[in-house]
Amino acid sequence: MNRELFAAGERLVSPAYVRQGCEARRSHEHLMRLLLEKGKCPEDGWDESTLELFLHELAIMDSNNFLGNCGVGEREGRVASALVARRHYRFIHGIGRSGDISAVQPKAAGSSLLNKITNSLVLDIIKLAGVHTVTSCFVVPMATGMSLTLCFLTLRHRRPKAKYIIWPRIDQKSCFKSMITAGFEPVVIENILEGDELRTDLKAVEAKVQELGPDHVLCVHSTTSCFAPRVPDRLEELAVICANYGIPHIVNNAYGVQSSKCMHLIQQGARVGRVDAFVQSLDKNFMVPVGGAIIAGFNDSFIQEISKMYPGRASASPSLDVLITLLSLGSNGYKKLLKERKEMFSYLSNQLKKLSEAYNEKLLHTPHNPISLAMTLKTLDKHCSKAVTQLGSMLFTRQVSGARVVPLGSMQTVSGYTFRGFMSHTNNYPCAYLNAASAIGMKTQDVDLFIKRLDKCLKTVRKEQNKESDVSGVDNNDKTEDVDIEEMALKLDTVRLDTCQDSS
Repeated sequence: MNRELFAAGERLVSPAYVRQGCEARRSHEHLMRLLLEKGKCPEDGWDESTLELFLHELAIMDSNNFLGNCGVGEREGRVASALVARRHYRFIHGIGRSGDISAVQPKAAGSSLLNKITNSLVLDIIKLAGVHTVTSCFVVPMATGMSLTLCFLTLRHRRPKAKYIIWPRIDQKSCFKSMITAGFEPVVIENILEGDELRTDLKAVEAKVQELGPDHVLCVHSTTSCFAPRVPDRLEELAVICANYGIPHIVNNAYGVQSSKCMHLIQQGARVGRVDAFVQSLDKNFMVPVGGAIIAGFNDSFIQEISKMYPGRASASPSLDVLITLLSLGSNGYKKLLKERKEMFSYLSNQLKKLSEAYNEKLLHTPHNPISLAMTLKTLDKHCSKAVTQLGSMLFTRQVSGARVVPLGSMQTVSGYTFRGFMSHTNNYPCAYLNAASAIGMKTQDVDLFIKRLDKCLKTVRKEQNKESDVSGVDNNDKTEDVDIEEMALKLDTVRLDTCQDSS
């Protein structure tokens, strides 16, 4: 309501009451004005009434919500279901134009404002998380893999002779397929084992650049966030190699925004060498539905070039989701989540260490990985290799999601490339192991329940192993043991966790 409306209201209701309501409205508008002026995430989160008022104000600026709108085109923001319209807060036109995902739409001033504000807030959060010199970013309505593909396709125009992408190995399908989909040939650089950790083989990377010739290399495709015992790539050293040979450097930072260590590596890489773009997932870092990513970098013109490579308009849903989330949390709320995640990592590490020692296993020493942990399964694998995958099945059927059980010797073919030891990031890791990660939003009760269920599963598998090994002197008629619920559940665990191999 504007001043004229409030003045008209004073004829019906006491002016004192109307003025009080006007002041309340102004407090909401003050928050919205600060957001539009500064383009930064507010320190304290907004309440739902302010958020919904803001979204409503933006939505009525789109042509599909004009009271007298007369649409005679093929794309007029018509929606058959009122439920769908409400789900999207009546933002129907999406973001961008046919030539640029970041462009302003004449028909949709509100959606265009939403897009610009979201990109500005996300840039602010990336700086807050540790990449202080980032200059540009945009939200793209694709997950990490396809967003990486968009980066590679953009580089194609800059480097017409290039056909190879140098890729320190990480066993995750989407980042590998992102290179294949873009039409390039991945050059896999095997990791080297240092203690328990798998680390970047810098000599092999540089040797491969020299062998192929810098002009024939599209870029180095490195990784920060990953499953232990693999640790983040040596980004600083890779950035220096890329700068020395004039090769672009694209970083897969899938769930690295939540880790100050991952973000520090990117910042340092850009400081001492070359980092052209880094890509991160919205769902993994900001707890929103799957379907969006952020492409960010240190050169405005290159990031704009990537945004112009996106063909057509795009869904506004990922932008809307992350905007609502960041305004609800505020920068203080997000910083609190980052702090809690670090605390949960320490807690999970301590609890897994205690449990592993109780079963004569050990927690792998991977100090360079700030998110993922790995616990050996040597005693299970030594007795029966099938017991390792059986443990994974048991955890899955007991509603433990996200844990990965990695057996020895797995073979996997991805887009025509065969990987030995798939999921372990190397051909021959010394032992089988189990992964668990401390990601943003994890609570103490999640860790406690996971440890409790893992303990039960390990006991059950051990019990079954003992029965199989103790075959001498057994009287088939002398089976008086009670069958507990874990043993009964074990018989149902016949499905191997193929979904773990597809985790992304």
